[in-house]
Amino acid sequence: MHQSFADITSFLIRHQSYWRHDPFHQVISGQVVWQPSAPRLFEWLQTLSSQQIHQLKSSTQCTIEALEPYISDIRAIHTATELSSICAADELTLPRGLDAGIPGRKLEQIKQMTTACLNDHAGTEWLEWCSGKGFLGRLLASESKQTVTSFEFQGALCRAGQQEADKRALPMRFVQGDAFSPQAKWVFKSTQHAVALHACGDLHVTLIKYAVEQSLSALTISPCCYHLIQGDSYSPLSQEGKAANLSLTKQELRIPLQETVTGGERVRRHREKEMVFRLGFDALCQHHQLSQGYLPVPSLQKSQLSQGFQALCEWAAGKKQLDLPMVDFDYFEKIGQQRYWQMEALSLVQGVFRRPLEVWLALDKALYLQQQGFSVALRTFCEPSVTPRNILIHAMRQQ
Repeated sequence: MHQSFADITSFLIRHQSYWRHDPFHQVISGQVVWQPSAPRLFEWLQTLSSQQIHQLKSSTQCTIEALEPYISDIRAIHTATELSSICAADELTLPRGLDAGIPGRKLEQIKQMTTACLNDHAGTEWLEWCSGKGFLGRLLASESKQTVTSFEFQGALCRAGQQEADKRALPMRFVQGDAFSPQAKWVFKSTQHAVALHACGDLHVTLIKYAVEQSLSALTISPCCYHLIQGDSYSPLSQEGKAANLSLTKQELRIPLQETVTGGERVRRHREKEMVFRLGFDALCQHHQLSQGYLPVPSLQKSQLSQGFQALCEWAAGKKQLDLPMVDFDYFEKIGQQRYWQMEALSLVQGVFRRPLEVWLALDKALYLQQQGFSVALRTFCEPSVTPRNILIHAMRQQ
């Protein structure tokens, strides 16, 4: 892990001009930061059709192959960031009704996470961190017959989860509390194996710190939403992370999350139309000097997109108290379309840095746990088609 972390750190610092700058804002400003140093890459991006861009965005491997002539070490770093997967045991056969209320894709994630936790279990009870209704804890309690303490901030979710657990006579106890409060430490015991599926940002960082402080038996977490932190930038945990001199802002911490598998074609088309409208409205504002720099537009309702570009511009102008002149809305919608595909082309470059950034963040936490006396493994617990957030940090306290 030490060598991998060093290699990824060097790679990210060496190529930071490619990933630090958001494609949307580069299109808005008309300045691509890395263009002077990589003119051939920029010229190649301009040759891509919308269909080619769409095809490349659907396959990271194809994008890596296409970019390798311009970023020579891109394939090597992706090979270095490949994580071994947990050997799949026989699929869990759940008691009738145990999966009640769990959405299909989430159920598959929970089942595979449960298998991973059970395969490397330590301790005599479980702590389910940021549990929601306790879906993961429900399976762990049923399969292991050990007590599960489910810690959750929202009281309504605690009540609903406890009701389900009691109905099935599962050994689960829900505790309502604030994860960031010092009182949260009261639910930790050295005999526990703590688990968290997709705990966001500082929530999984806090769990790691408390697990170390309270000497838990084991810890198995799948991190998510790295940008949801209380500070302005990421604070590394490990000695290597602190020495790396790789500062990550909240915006940069969003980069690993830009790969999704949910929603399908309908969601993709909705996103495209919304971005075209936003980029077109910005072009209109800049052309007619209605604002200085980019003018953020409030969140849009899906129904607004069906009303067309002109209606969106009139609504946005009203929200921003702008007087729209007589304009050719079709013209600026076409400008928005052109800008959208420019943004998508630039995002191909930033996109190949998603996984290296995510593995870097996971390695920082794994190295920290190792330095605190835990035996640590970094693996994947499911296929990316189940969830792209499939990294699993498993740590067992060494006796």
